[in-house]
Formats: sequence, C-alpha cells, structure tokens
Amino acid sequence: MKNITTQEISEKVSLALYEACHNLNSCTLNLLKEAHSNEEDITPRTILDQLLENAQIARKEGIPMCQDTGIVTAFVKIGRDVHLEGDIHDAINEGVRDAYEKYYLRKSVADPITRLNTKNNTPAIIHIDIVEGDNLSITLAPKGAGSENMSRLAMLNPTDGIEGIKEFILKAVKEAGGRPCPPIFLGVGIGGNFEKSAEMAKEALMRLNPSSDPTIAKLEAELKDEINKTGIGPMGLGGKTTCLGVFINTFPCHIASLPVAVNIQCHANRHVEVVL
Repeated sequence: MKNITTQEISEKVSLALYEACHNLNSCTLNLLKEAHSNEEDITPRTILDQLLENAQIARKEGIPMCQDTGIVTAFVKIGRDVHLEGDIHDAINEGVRDAYEKYYLRKSVADPITRLNTKNNTPAIIHIDIVEGDNLSITLAPKGAGSENMSRLAMLNPTDGIEGIKEFILKAVKEAGGRPCPPIFLGVGIGGNFEKSAEMAKEALMRLNPSSDPTIAKLEAELKDEINKTGIGPMGLGGKTTCLGVFINTFPCHIASLPVAVNIQCHANRHVEVVL
C-alpha cells in the first residue's frame, strides 16, 4: 500500500499547472512546425511563425502562452493500492489555488449567476476513476473559454449513422470558424449518454496519438482531412491547416440513442500528467 499525502498532491498539481500554461509540449510544437512547412501562402505561414515565437517567448520568459489561463479540469486515476492521507478534491484545489496565485495566472472562475469571481480559480472540475496498481495519476487541463464555448453536443438518431456523426462534427467546426484560435485539436465523444459523451470528448484531448482501434483511427484521419479542406486556416484567415488532430473516444449507448459531443481546443492544447 502506497501512502500519498495531500501536500504531495498539491505541490505536484501547482508545478504541473505552471508547466501546462508556460511550456507548449514538444508534440504540439512539432505539429505546428510541420504545418508551417506545408503552408504555401504568406498569411498562414506568418501566423504559424507567430505561434511558434509566442511559445518560445513563453518558455524563455516564464510568461503564460495565453492570457486566458483557463478553468482547470483534472482526470484522476487512483490505484487500488494507494492510500490517500486526506481528501483528493481538497488537495487538487489547493494546488490550483497555489499555482494561480504564485505564478500570476489569470483567475477566470466565477459564479454562473452572480458572475462574482472566486478569486483563486477554484473549484477545479474533477473526474475520478479507480484503477489497478499503486500509482496516482492526475492529468490537468487548464482550458480557456474561447475554444470551450465553440464545443457542441447532439443527441442524434441511431439512423443518422456514421455520415450523420461526421456531418455534425464538420458543422460544429465550420460554425466555430476562427473563434477557437485554429489550428485546433478536436476531442470527440461518441456513445454513452448525454454527460458521458461530453466527458469522453474532453478526455480525448488528453492524448496526442491515434486511437488503438483501427476503425476509429480511420475515422479520426478522415475527419482531420475533411476539416483541413474547409480552408478556415490558422486564426481563421485561410490556409491548409485548420486542424492538428482529431481524437475520438467511444462507449456503448442505448439502442435508441446516439450521443455525439465535440470539444474544440485551441492550438496550444494545454495538458500535463502528474504521476505519484
């Protein structure tokens, strides 16, 4: 049995949020560089140059890569052989409070009715799963409103099938246009029920590799290709690169239902995994 204290969790969460907000991950950097080499027109190439320069400045100067440092979502996997000395929710929220204060990150969380700011960017949105093993894994995603507001969910008819799914996803991207700061990443949840599809779509953004299911991987590639044919381009000003990646999670659903959720993410796709 591994004992993990709330202090350990809070410290790791705080450091991870600094990393997520200041240092663009190498995989995304490489995708932006590849996109730059594929663009022919001056406008998209210039925008991608600026995105790459912005990432470099953020890392070097310790400045958040975007002024919107988001609301924090945490996907937590607790091993059965882990003993937590304290409440996991309190520990994560303490880490969030510490990071947003210590690193001068913008505090963007407010009551939905009064709009009064909580002044510490808490509470975080926390999803917990119990898994095998003696590790505690926390994947943190500080996600801004610009891309989140463009996300969509539909309860399709089962008869809509795969073509209906693709039509809904492409419509969501086209309607979003340049507002989610493309080139975008797309997380998609298919199946489950109303809330499960949305959770899957958000969690799908936590990976940067194709699905291990060949059928789903093929659908991901097809959708990415179709999205890039829209010509929306970097920051919505035209070009070949509208989407850097599509990631789909699925779950069995009721025979009379076909939930589909689309969670759009900006080019930064900020997330970091902490393992204790």
